[in-house]
Amino acid sequence: MPAVRAVRAVHPAALAAVTALAPVSWGTTYAVTTEFLPPDRPLFTALARALPAGLALLAVTRVLPRGAWWAKAAVLGTLNIGAFFPLLFVAAYRLPGGTAAVVGSLGPLFVVGLSAPLLGRRPTARTLAAGTLAAFGVSLVVLRGAGALDTVGVLAAVASTASMAAGTVLTKRWGRPDGVSPLALTGWQLTAGGLLIAPLALLAEGAPPALDGRAAAGYLYLALANTALAYWLWFRGIGRLTATQAGFLGPLSPLTAAVVGWAALGQELTAVQLAGMTLAVTATLAGQLPAAGRRRTASPTDDGRDGRNVRPDTAALAGGVAPTGVVAGRAAGGPGRL
Repeated sequence: MPAVRAVRAVHPAALAAVTALAPVSWGTTYAVTTEFLPPDRPLFTALARALPAGLALLAVTRVLPRGAWWAKAAVLGTLNIGAFFPLLFVAAYRLPGGTAAVVGSLGPLFVVGLSAPLLGRRPTARTLAAGTLAAFGVSLVVLRGAGALDTVGVLAAVASTASMAAGTVLTKRWGRPDGVSPLALTGWQLTAGGLLIAPLALLAEGAPPALDGRAAAGYLYLALANTALAYWLWFRGIGRLTATQAGFLGPLSPLTAAVVGWAALGQELTAVQLAGMTLAVTATLAGQLPAAGRRRTASPTDDGRDGRNVRPDTAALAGGVAPTGVVAGRAAGGPGRL
């Protein structure tokens, strides 16, 4: 009924604000990791973030994939979680934090490039300009003095960004099966990604480390708030926002990492960094404006509950920059333990 749909409708600005909580949460990852967790365990940390959260969501939703969705969930879980998390941490270990974060901030441009062949959407000049401005602003915030670049680290940073971007575009292309909520789809992906990481963590790092109460609290936060809740908000948002609105929320992650480092860890923010924040936030806000000459017309079935009901030309193409705060924080002066 039209009246019911009107009540359900959420203003795009409000939906964007809620979706933005995901990259803001990811921006706290570095501080939690360095202050609460044991050092030098990137794969175990990736596993602890993904698998418990995925299993918890499966227990809550009690919905399993059917038919072709077993394979699709495995592919999405690999791209968005199973490959992305380990590659991100490899980059964090081997690169100056700012370099890895800037590569991650290029996520919107990766998604725009992939959306052309996979979704048939051509990038606009404004989208490219806003993405470039956001990346430049983030670079001013997180880049410090020049350092030697490790080839493996650079390749890992590029691969992690491309992996998340590809997963985001495929999430939009495949949508969700009938009767499956974003929460269930998030659980499928986290579980699939966690199961992929588990044997890698065991082979590369051995048995899990001993955990005290502080570390347990940190892992609990990462698994529940930073991963289960944040990824649910993210996947829910990219199914309901336009491409521009969702695509430029990602730079909020490294910006949040810098702010948390300043507020909680005593790290200084220079005038150049503040100028970079202003540029990045300006690009993010510009990304919330509707494209000129394009207006979205809602269909009777397009209430955002199912990604398949959102046309590709107005579908959300998220930035694919997910938890870049985990590496951005290092550029703000913290120890390189992640």
